[in-house]
Order: sequence, then structure tokens, then C-alpha cells
Amino acid sequence: MKSAKVDPQFWKDKRVFLTGHTGFKGSWLSLWLSSMGANVTGYALAPNTTPNLFDVLEIDSLIETSHIADIRDLVSLQKAMSEAKPDVVIHMAAQPLVRYSYVNPVETYATNVMGTVHVLESTRSIDSVRATVIVTTDKCYENKEWVWGYRENEPMGGYDPYSNSKGCAELVTSAYRQSYFSSSNSINKVASARAGNVIGGGDWSEDRLVPDAIKAFESNKPLMIRNPSATRPWQHVLEPLSGYLILAQAVYEQGSTFASGWNFGPRDEDNRSVQEVIDLLIFYWGSSARWQKEGLEQPHEANLLKLDCSKARAQLGWIPAWDIDLAIQKIVEWQRAYQLNENMQKVSLAQINQYMSFK
Repeated sequence: MKSAKVDPQFWKDKRVFLTGHTGFKGSWLSLWLSSMGANVTGYALAPNTTPNLFDVLEIDSLIETSHIADIRDLVSLQKAMSEAKPDVVIHMAAQPLVRYSYVNPVETYATNVMGTVHVLESTRSIDSVRATVIVTTDKCYENKEWVWGYRENEPMGGYDPYSNSKGCAELVTSAYRQSYFSSSNSINKVASARAGNVIGGGDWSEDRLVPDAIKAFESNKPLMIRNPSATRPWQHVLEPLSGYLILAQAVYEQGSTFASGWNFGPRDEDNRSVQEVIDLLIFYWGSSARWQKEGLEQPHEANLLKLDCSKARAQLGWIPAWDIDLAIQKIVEWQRAYQLNENMQKVSLAQINQYMSFK
């Protein structure tokens, strides 16, 4: 199959309801959708860092409506979605951190599980929706620490509250799909998307490897690393976002054929250790960037995690474009531009256009 590309003509004038639009991935996706002429309604909590990509890219000025509200508030969500009358719903709002979930398990489950229930329940009463994509994570699988990638039909699981809540969100999505969206009476079809460890310019999130590294390097301090040997499926943020957009279009146009779970991860060779990724970042960052191992005992996190993306490649034509080396280069390029007070909306759009031309 020929490699699939995001189709700007499909997205022109589409009404898209996007949860989590104020987050790192949500801001990049809002910018991408807006650049293609989509009418985006966002629904999310306010950004929780200063600075943050939502403000830096001035997303509020690009999208049709921005609801600053809680995904746990069903009535508010239903009202916002009903007013938006979306063609496509993409659900990305989440509590996304493993270590935070150990301290705040109730909030994590309420947001990630019931938030997903609320999104799916809201779409049931809106007859304009043709495609819904629920975004979870590669950590939704029952991780056996094996060397081959997890396929979409592997059991859901999760050791920690975050990972487990995302496995639960997948089960919720499956139950709703079969119970409410599988019959010929429902024009809305539902898919789920599971991405790897997403990295990119403009991420100021707490307790994430690349943002922590950038902060340390800018302060001329060593980056403290918990587990240098841990291996993850690293990918630039535009990789999974392109997968979500291609999947949403396929569901919209062909319905049940694509209404299932999908992995969007990097090539096998880009499953790298934490140490390899940081050494690569140090190489491109230069100056006195350095790291050292943190000696404190840490809560459990998976040591080895890998996705099998054969299904997306074979059936959607989606394949990764930027390898880890180029992804790191683009991150450094973005952060250097930000340091120089460049127009980051233009810089980010340029990277999106480079990505679309590359595929």
C-alpha cells in the first residue's frame, strides 16, 4: 500500500470537537487542523504550566471556540458538544503522568475512565458526528516486558494507576462501540488510538524526559535520570497526530471497517533507551549539557515497551516519517527559535509543512 498522507481537503470546513486542546499534543493538533481550514471547538482544563504551548502558539485566536472546562463534568461537556455540532470528535483530554497517578489515583481514574465515558455518552445524542477517535496510550497493554511489539488484540492491563486507567478507557471504548455504535442505525463509528512516547518542541510538562532535559540544559545543570536503560517507543508529536487524522478520515469515510483499536508507534530501530535519547539530545544541544543517574528509589515504571504498528501500515497506509535523530533535531530547532523570540506559530507551521512534505 502507498504511504498515506493527511488530506487537507478532507479537513477543510470540517467541524472538529477536540478535547485536551490546551495540552501539548492538543495545541499541535489544534494548529494543524486550523491550518487546513477545520473549524475546531476545544474543551479542556486551562494549561497547567507557564509557559505553555497553547499560549505560545496563540491557539485561542485560531480555533472557533475554546471551552475551559472539566471532562469530568458531563452536563457541561454535553452542552458544549451539542452547540458545536461536530462532524468528528477527537478525545485527548487526560491525566497523562505515571508518577502523578501514584499520588492521585482517584483523579486519574475519574479523568481517564469517566472522562472517556462522558465523551462517548455525549456523542450518542448528537446526530452530526460521523467519526470519533479516542486517544489512549501504549501503556494500556498488559506489559510483560517482552522484546516484541504489542498488537492491537493483546490484553489490556497496566501496573500503575495511569496505565491501568488507560487500559480501562480502551475497555470502555470497546463496550460503547459494540453496544451503541456498531449497528447500521448509528452513523457515528468509534476507533481508539494508542501512541508511543511523544516528544516535540514546546513541551513544558512536568516529569517528562525531554522537557526536564531542556530545563536542565538551559539552567546549565545536569539532567537527573531515574532509569537510563528503560526503553520506549519514542516519536515526534507529529507522527501520532498524523495517525489520528488519517484514522479519523478513514472512519468518517468507511465507517465500521476502521472502527477498532490502532497502534501508532515508531519504527523498531527507534525504540531506544533513555540514555540513547538523552545522549542524542546532548549532541544536538551542545554547550555543557550533561546528565547523571538519580540515586533515589522510584515507583515502578515499565522497563521495556514496544508497539507493533503492522495493522496501521497495512490497512491505513500510515508509516512513521521522522526517525529519532530527525525528531531530536526538530526539537532543538524549535527550542532555539523560542529562545530567540521568533514567531513560534510560524516556526511550528513550518515544521508541520516539512513533515507533510516528507511523508
